Amino acid sequence: MIISRTPLRISFAGGGSDLPSYYRYDTGAVVATAIDKYIYITVNPKFDRRIRASYSITEIVDHVDELKHELIREALKLLNIDGGIEITSISDIPDGTGLGSSSTYTVGLLKALHAYKGEHVGAERLACEACEIEITRCGKPVGKQDQYIGAYGGFQYMQFNGDESVFVDPIICAPLLKTQLQERLLLLYMGTTRSANAILREQQSNTGPAGAGRGGVQRMVRLAGELRDSLSCNNLDSFGEVLNAGWAEKKKLASSISNSQIDEWHDIALQHGALGGKVLGAGGGGFLLFYARPECHEPIKRALPELRQVPFRFEPQGSKIIYVEAEQ
Repeated sequence: MIISRTPLRISFAGGGSDLPSYYRYDTGAVVATAIDKYIYITVNPKFDRRIRASYSITEIVDHVDELKHELIREALKLLNIDGGIEITSISDIPDGTGLGSSSTYTVGLLKALHAYKGEHVGAERLACEACEIEITRCGKPVGKQDQYIGAYGGFQYMQFNGDESVFVDPIICAPLLKTQLQERLLLLYMGTTRSANAILREQQSNTGPAGAGRGGVQRMVRLAGELRDSLSCNNLDSFGEVLNAGWAEKKKLASSISNSQIDEWHDIALQHGALGGKVLGAGGGGFLLFYARPECHEPIKRALPELRQVPFRFEPQGSKIIYVEAEQ
C-alpha cells in the first residue's frame, strides 16, 4: 500500500492570471500558500487484474477506458497502468470550496501512482503532469496555480509564462512575519459548495485577448507583485488593502463569483474590524478569508454566527509519500 498526502491551498492575490486565456498573452502571477489541510490518496495492488476506484461512488472495471472518473482514468493512462490496482481518497475539506481540491487530488494521485511504480518524481514533473491531465486531456477550464502549489508546497510567488513554463519562487520573509500573518488570517466556511467550471468558463471568456475583464486581471497581477515586495520587506501594512482590491477586481470577471449574501458577509466583517477579505477560489461559495488583528477575530465571528471558522497553519511541504507497505 502507498499513501500520499497533498496540501490544499489559499491564494492571496493574482488568481485568474494563471488561466491559459490570460498568461498566453500576458504574464500571470499569483501569491499563494499551501495549508495544513490535505487530500490523502491510497493505492494498493488488487488481487485480480481489475481496477477499483473509490471516491463519492465506487467503480470496479475491467479496463482503464471504462472508468468514469476522468482524472483517475487519464492518470492511469499517462503512467501506463492498465489494471490490478485499487485507488481510494480522503479529504480534510469538501471539494468545491475554493481550496484547489481537484488539482490537489490530481497531484496526490500522480505522486502515489509514481511511487506504486517505484518511481520518485519531483515537484516540477508532478505539477506539469497534473496540468497535462486536467487542462489538456480533460479540457477543464482551470489554471495552473493549484497544481504547482500542491506539488511544491510552501508560501510562493508563482509566475505563469506564455511558453507554458512556471517560475515558483518562495517568498522570503522573517519567520515572525509569517507567524503574525497566520495569526491575523480568519478562514470562515460559508456552508456551501459549488462546481467552479461554469464560473471559470465565463472568466476565461472575459480574460481572453479581447475580454472585458483583462484589464482587471492585469491590475490583480500588479497586486500580486506588490504583495510579494511588501512581504519580502517584512511589511504587512498593505495586506488587507491588497485582499480588498483584488476581490473588487475579481468580482467583475464573472456574474456568479459573488452574490448579495457574500457581499453582506464581507461588509459585516469589515465593519467589525477586518482590514480586508475575499472569497477563495473561483467564488460563488466555499470559504471567506479575512485579514484582521487577532483581537478582532471574536467580534467578527460573533457578527457572522452562520459562518464556521476553520483554523489552519501554513504548510511548508508539497505532495509527499507518507506511508509505504511493501507487498508481501
